Amino acid sequence: MSMKNYIKAARLRTLPLSVSGIIVGAAIGNYDYINNTESFFCCFGCPLFFQTGIFWLAILTTIGFQVLSNFANDYGDGVKGTDNQREGEARMVASGVITPKQMKNAMIVTGVFTTIIALLLIYVSFGKDNFLYSIIFFGLGIASIVAAIKYTVGKSAYGYSGFGDVFVFIFFGLLAVVGTYFLYTKQLNFMIFLPAITVGLLSTAVLNLNNMRDRENDAKSGKNTLVVKMGAESAKFYHYFLIVASLMFALLYTVIKFQSPYQFLFIIAYLPLVKHLVFVYKNKEEALLDGELKKVALSTFLFSILFGLGQVL
Repeated sequence: MSMKNYIKAARLRTLPLSVSGIIVGAAIGNYDYINNTESFFCCFGCPLFFQTGIFWLAILTTIGFQVLSNFANDYGDGVKGTDNQREGEARMVASGVITPKQMKNAMIVTGVFTTIIALLLIYVSFGKDNFLYSIIFFGLGIASIVAAIKYTVGKSAYGYSGFGDVFVFIFFGLLAVVGTYFLYTKQLNFMIFLPAITVGLLSTAVLNLNNMRDRENDAKSGKNTLVVKMGAESAKFYHYFLIVASLMFALLYTVIKFQSPYQFLFIIAYLPLVKHLVFVYKNKEEALLDGELKKVALSTFLFSILFGLGQVL
């Protein structure tokens, strides 16, 4: 079996979105850790959160979860026939280039590898002195694996009953940002939930756009996403809310924690999103939304980079 097919199934274009929450949580977490401990990593006067082992292990763990989710999604939708008439890039199980058994094996290998990296991340962050924290984060890791698989796999797949948005918001937003922040600081700060909500809303917007594109096929296949339940027009207004609200929460955090104009750099990431919202408003053909997925996903990634830079400049 060609490795290229597994790479296609991994859907590498989804990875920048998956690590956005890690970048935001690491930037704020490392900044707060520096201020609290008077210990720092520095380059040109700026603390570099990406120099830490915690950051790179968190990135690898998240990428592992995302690839596992993509494999499971390919498998689940493939065996249920949902992908037979889908728009966008071809799926490997549905097209027959990877068998269901082979995809299952790929999921097992990815799950084991990701678990090992997650355990290493937990050890590097908490060591031997914070056993309770280690247990909690191990539990969160297991929950992430289960959530990645159960999105489309099995009779009770939550992606088929309209709960995909909730899980994306929690795992890509709240857990990614707040969890990474905690790995650095070993404490919770209410303020961290504001940018976490921003990342969660933007990530949910990507899923919503995907579901808007696939609405007709999903309805025929019995995949009752939130878009299928609310209808095309309501899904558009929901989409507007997700993106506008994400900006409001980011601005609220920045105004409350204002120290430098550089903190508003992230607004640049919203410029292509304005054009995107106009496109969604005018669009009448759902298949054309496929090209907008990359725009929203990369804008979210750009937001995380600029937001992180704004914290350290």
